[in-house]
Amino acid sequence: GLGCFEPRKPKIENIQFFEGKGIEYVIKDPDLYKNKKIVISGGGDSALDWAIYFSKIAKETTLVHRRSSFRGHLDSVGIIEKLTKQGKINLITDAEVKEVQGKTCLENILIQDIKGKNKNLNTDFWFPLFGLVPKLGPIQNWGLTLEKNSIVVNTIDYSTNIKGIYAIGDVNTYPGKLKLILCGFHEASLMAQSAFKHVFPDEKASFKYTTVMGGIKGF
Repeated sequence: GLGCFEPRKPKIENIQFFEGKGIEYVIKDPDLYKNKKIVISGGGDSALDWAIYFSKIAKETTLVHRRSSFRGHLDSVGIIEKLTKQGKINLITDAEVKEVQGKTCLENILIQDIKGKNKNLNTDFWFPLFGLVPKLGPIQNWGLTLEKNSIVVNTIDYSTNIKGIYAIGDVNTYPGKLKLILCGFHEASLMAQSAFKHVFPDEKASFKYTTVMGGIKGF
Protein backbone atom coordinates (compact mmCIF):
# COMPACT_ATOMS: atom_id res chain seq x y z
CA GLY A 1 0.00 0.00 0.00
CA LEU A 2 0.88 3.67 -0.10
CA GLY A 3 1.52 3.77 3.64
CA CYS A 4 -0.61 4.69 6.64
CA PHE A 5 -3.80 6.48 5.68
CA GLU A 6 -4.71 9.59 7.62
CA PRO A 7 -7.71 11.94 7.31
CA ARG A 8 -7.21 14.81 4.90
CA LYS A 9 -7.36 17.80 7.24
CA PRO A 10 -8.38 21.30 6.16
CA LYS A 11 -5.77 24.01 6.62
CA ILE A 12 -7.41 25.99 9.38
CA GLU A 13 -5.64 27.79 12.20
CA ASN A 14 -5.96 26.15 15.67
CA ILE A 15 -7.88 23.18 14.23
CA GLN A 16 -5.80 20.75 16.27
CA PHE A 17 -7.03 22.31 19.52
CA PHE A 18 -10.60 21.25 18.72
CA GLU A 19 -9.80 17.75 17.49
CA GLY A 20 -11.66 15.39 19.80
CA LYS A 21 -13.48 18.38 21.27
CA GLY A 22 -16.03 18.95 18.55
CA ILE A 23 -14.04 18.16 15.41
CA GLU A 24 -14.00 14.52 14.33
CA TYR A 25 -12.64 12.91 11.16
CA VAL A 26 -14.05 9.44 11.84
CA ILE A 27 -17.57 8.71 13.11
CA LYS A 28 -17.29 5.63 15.30
CA ASP A 29 -20.47 5.83 17.39
CA PRO A 30 -23.25 7.80 15.65
CA ASP A 31 -25.47 7.63 18.74
CA LEU A 32 -23.14 10.09 20.49
CA TYR A 33 -24.44 12.81 18.20
CA LYS A 34 -28.19 12.37 18.73
CA ASN A 35 -30.05 15.66 19.18
CA LYS A 36 -26.85 17.63 18.48
CA LYS A 37 -26.12 20.34 15.96
CA ILE A 38 -24.01 18.71 13.23
CA VAL A 39 -22.00 20.28 10.40
CA ILE A 40 -20.52 18.05 7.70
CA SER A 41 -18.07 19.21 5.02
CA GLY A 42 -17.43 17.29 1.82
CA GLY A 43 -18.92 16.31 -1.49
CA GLY A 44 -18.25 12.57 -1.71
CA ASP A 45 -20.27 9.52 -0.73
CA SER A 46 -19.11 9.58 2.88
CA ALA A 47 -20.27 13.16 3.44
CA LEU A 48 -23.58 12.56 1.69
CA ASP A 49 -24.32 9.31 3.49
CA TRP A 50 -23.63 10.77 6.94
CA ALA A 51 -25.65 13.90 6.17
CA ILE A 52 -28.61 11.69 5.24
CA TYR A 53 -28.14 9.61 8.40
CA PHE A 54 -27.85 12.56 10.78
CA SER A 55 -30.86 14.28 9.24
CA LYS A 56 -32.89 11.59 11.05
CA ILE A 57 -31.33 11.79 14.52
CA ALA A 58 -29.54 15.15 14.89
CA LYS A 59 -31.10 18.34 16.17
CA GLU A 60 -29.77 20.20 13.16
CA THR A 61 -27.77 18.95 10.16
CA THR A 62 -25.80 21.22 7.85
CA LEU A 63 -23.89 20.04 4.78
CA VAL A 64 -21.20 22.37 3.42
CA HIS A 65 -19.55 21.80 0.04
CA ARG A 66 -17.09 24.03 -1.77
CA ARG A 67 -18.77 23.33 -5.12
CA SER A 68 -22.35 23.26 -6.37
CA SER A 69 -22.03 19.72 -7.77
CA PHE A 70 -21.24 16.55 -5.81
CA ARG A 71 -18.95 13.61 -6.46
CA GLY A 72 -21.17 11.14 -4.63
CA HIS A 73 -23.73 8.68 -5.98
CA LEU A 74 -26.57 10.31 -7.91
CA ASP A 75 -29.20 8.61 -5.74
CA SER A 76 -27.60 10.12 -2.63
CA VAL A 77 -27.50 13.56 -4.26
CA GLY A 78 -31.21 13.22 -5.02
CA ILE A 79 -31.98 12.34 -1.40
CA ILE A 80 -29.93 15.32 -0.17
CA GLU A 81 -31.91 17.65 -2.44
CA LYS A 82 -35.17 16.17 -1.22
CA LEU A 83 -34.23 16.50 2.46
CA THR A 84 -33.09 20.07 1.84
CA LYS A 85 -36.50 20.98 0.41
CA GLN A 86 -38.13 19.34 3.43
CA GLY A 87 -36.01 21.46 5.76
CA LYS A 88 -34.25 18.45 7.29
CA ILE A 89 -30.83 19.44 5.93
CA ASN A 90 -29.32 22.89 5.69
CA LEU A 91 -27.35 22.73 2.43
CA ILE A 92 -24.63 25.32 1.82
CA THR A 93 -22.75 25.04 -1.49
CA ASP A 94 -19.98 27.06 -3.13
CA ALA A 95 -18.60 27.66 0.36
CA GLU A 96 -16.21 26.19 2.91
CA VAL A 97 -15.35 26.42 6.59
CA LYS A 98 -12.64 29.01 7.20
CA GLU A 99 -12.51 29.33 10.99
CA VAL A 100 -13.38 27.30 14.09
CA GLN A 101 -14.18 28.99 17.37
CA GLY A 102 -14.82 28.10 20.99
CA LYS A 103 -13.39 28.32 24.50
CA THR A 104 -12.82 24.74 25.67
CA CYS A 105 -14.64 22.95 22.84
CA LEU A 106 -16.08 23.76 19.43
CA GLU A 107 -18.91 26.27 19.58
CA ASN A 108 -18.99 28.08 16.24
CA ILE A 109 -17.63 27.81 12.72
CA LEU A 110 -17.21 30.55 10.16
CA ILE A 111 -18.31 29.67 6.62
CA GLN A 112 -17.20 31.72 3.64
CA ASP A 113 -18.75 31.50 0.16
CA ILE A 114 -16.99 32.03 -3.16
CA LYS A 115 -18.01 35.71 -3.12
CA GLY A 116 -16.24 36.24 0.20
CA LYS A 117 -19.41 36.54 2.25
CA ASN A 118 -19.07 35.14 5.77
CA LYS A 119 -21.62 33.31 7.90
CA ASN A 120 -21.23 32.25 11.53
CA LEU A 121 -22.90 29.00 12.48
CA ASN A 122 -23.37 27.62 15.98
CA THR A 123 -22.62 23.89 16.14
CA ASP A 124 -21.73 21.07 18.52
CA PHE A 125 -19.74 18.97 16.05
CA TRP A 126 -18.00 19.44 12.72
CA PHE A 127 -17.02 16.50 10.52
CA PRO A 128 -14.55 17.44 7.73
CA LEU A 129 -14.94 14.40 5.46
CA PHE A 130 -12.43 15.06 2.70
CA GLY A 131 -11.13 11.53 2.29
CA LEU A 132 -7.79 10.03 3.25
CA VAL A 133 -4.20 10.87 2.41
CA PRO A 134 -1.36 8.29 2.54
CA LYS A 135 1.66 8.89 4.77
CA LEU A 136 4.84 6.80 4.90
CA GLY A 137 5.11 7.46 8.63
CA PRO A 138 8.25 6.13 10.40
CA ILE A 139 9.42 4.44 7.18
CA GLN A 140 10.58 7.87 6.03
CA ASN A 141 13.31 7.72 8.68
CA TRP A 142 14.68 4.28 7.76
CA GLY A 143 17.26 5.63 5.32
CA LEU A 144 15.50 4.24 2.24
CA THR A 145 15.89 5.98 -1.10
CA LEU A 146 12.65 7.89 -1.67
CA GLU A 147 11.17 9.60 -4.68
CA LYS A 148 7.98 11.62 -4.17
CA ASN A 149 7.07 9.64 -1.03
CA SER A 150 7.58 6.33 -2.85
CA ILE A 151 10.37 3.82 -2.21
CA VAL A 152 12.86 3.34 -5.06
CA VAL A 153 13.50 -0.34 -5.83
CA ASN A 154 15.59 -2.57 -8.08
CA THR A 155 13.22 -4.29 -10.52
CA ILE A 156 15.32 -7.48 -10.54
CA ASP A 157 13.82 -8.46 -7.18
CA TYR A 158 12.21 -5.22 -5.86
CA SER A 159 14.87 -4.80 -3.20
CA THR A 160 15.61 -1.38 -1.75
CA ASN A 161 18.94 0.30 -1.11
CA ILE A 162 19.02 -1.43 2.30
CA LYS A 163 19.85 -5.14 2.20
CA GLY A 164 16.99 -7.34 3.34
CA ILE A 165 14.29 -4.71 2.88
CA TYR A 166 11.93 -5.02 -0.09
CA ALA A 167 9.06 -2.85 -1.29
CA ILE A 168 6.22 -4.09 -3.47
CA GLY A 169 2.89 -2.66 -4.52
CA ASP A 170 1.81 0.97 -4.54
CA VAL A 171 4.48 2.03 -2.05
CA ASN A 172 7.37 1.52 -4.49
CA THR A 173 8.46 3.30 -7.64
CA TYR A 174 10.59 2.52 -10.69
CA PRO A 175 10.59 3.48 -14.38
CA GLY A 176 7.35 2.34 -15.99
CA LYS A 177 5.63 1.66 -12.65
CA LEU A 178 1.90 0.85 -12.92
CA LYS A 179 -0.13 0.87 -9.71
CA LEU A 180 -2.19 -2.21 -10.47
CA ILE A 181 -2.96 -5.26 -8.31
CA LEU A 182 -1.71 -7.46 -11.17
CA CYS A 183 1.67 -5.72 -11.06
CA GLY A 184 1.77 -6.13 -7.28
CA PHE A 185 1.39 -9.90 -7.62
CA HIS A 186 4.23 -9.98 -10.15
CA GLU A 187 6.46 -7.96 -7.84
CA ALA A 188 5.57 -10.18 -4.86
CA SER A 189 6.55 -13.33 -6.76
CA LEU A 190 10.03 -12.07 -7.63
CA MET A 191 10.53 -10.53 -4.21
CA ALA A 192 9.60 -13.77 -2.41
CA GLN A 193 12.17 -15.75 -4.38
CA SER A 194 14.89 -13.28 -3.44
CA ALA A 195 13.79 -12.92 0.19
CA PHE A 196 13.88 -16.71 0.60
CA LYS A 197 17.64 -16.60 0.19
CA HIS A 198 17.93 -14.17 3.11
CA VAL A 199 15.61 -16.11 5.42
CA PHE A 200 16.94 -19.58 4.51
CA PRO A 201 20.49 -19.05 3.19
CA ASP A 202 21.37 -22.77 3.46
CA GLU A 203 18.24 -24.13 1.80
CA LYS A 204 17.37 -24.55 -1.85
CA ALA A 205 14.12 -22.99 -3.03
CA SER A 206 11.70 -25.49 -4.56
CA PHE A 207 9.94 -23.73 -7.41
CA LYS A 208 6.68 -25.40 -8.53
CA TYR A 209 3.69 -24.68 -10.70
CA THR A 210 0.06 -25.16 -9.65
CA THR A 211 -0.35 -27.71 -12.44
CA VAL A 212 2.48 -29.79 -10.93
CA MET A 213 0.60 -29.84 -7.62
CA GLY A 214 -2.35 -31.63 -9.19
CA GLY A 215 -4.35 -28.79 -10.66
CA ILE A 216 -8.10 -28.50 -10.00
CA LYS A 217 -9.70 -31.73 -8.84
CA GLY A 218 -13.28 -32.86 -9.14
CA PHE A 219 -13.73 -32.82 -12.93
